[in-house]
Amino acid sequence: MKKQHVLSYLLVLFSVPLIAQNNCSTFYPMIEGASYQYNMYSKKDKLEGTTNYLVAKVDDNGGNTTATMRVSYSDAKGKNTFDSDYGITCVGDGIKIDFKSLFPTQMQQQYEEMNVDMEVTGNDIQLPNKLSVGQSLEDANIDVNMSMSGIKMKIAVNTTDRTVIAKESVTTPAGTFDCYVISANITSKAMMSNIKMSDKLWLCEGVGIVKQESYSKKGKLESRMVLTSFSK
Repeated sequence: MKKQHVLSYLLVLFSVPLIAQNNCSTFYPMIEGASYQYNMYSKKDKLEGTTNYLVAKVDDNGGNTTATMRVSYSDAKGKNTFDSDYGITCVGDGIKIDFKSLFPTQMQQQYEEMNVDMEVTGNDIQLPNKLSVGQSLEDANIDVNMSMSGIKMKIAVNTTDRTVIAKESVTTPAGTFDCYVISANITSKAMMSNIKMSDKLWLCEGVGIVKQESYSKKGKLESRMVLTSFSK
């Protein structure tokens, strides 16, 4: 997978809260077999692809609930671009995602075959059970350092200023939902690329992400994602 695809994948994951939980979370049903589908659109409102999420496995060990999320992305022509799994854990007041599992499994295998040394560090993404307008949420970041034959590459994605800014009703092909609106600033660095953007997402209790929009540093809409179907 190309460098820009790695960066795009990480940007999406860091702008979107987690898709899973059970009674330990207000916002996402962590039920094996639960599934979500989203359409991704460009700034010209052209369909770019579809992302599918599946709660593949849920474990409850000694009161610690964890889930394995399976995500797959297909382009506008229906061609599968990548598949990956990532892990989610219920914490005392919400859920968190393991930053190390954010790096796609398929991509890790490809780099291992190429004898690429890779180190992933960062902070887990967290989402509390209770939200209120004006509330600030914790920052998150992930750094991926790679080296092959003396050539080094670093990818860094930082999400800051996560804030609950409003409550709104939103309608998508999946229905109409009452949502909290969360804004954030996202910066990413990869080789000579340095991207600054802002993000807004609409989060519904018992459903999860309903809509997400990304904006350039000048405030222009660059992409959007909408929930098209879900089942649990």
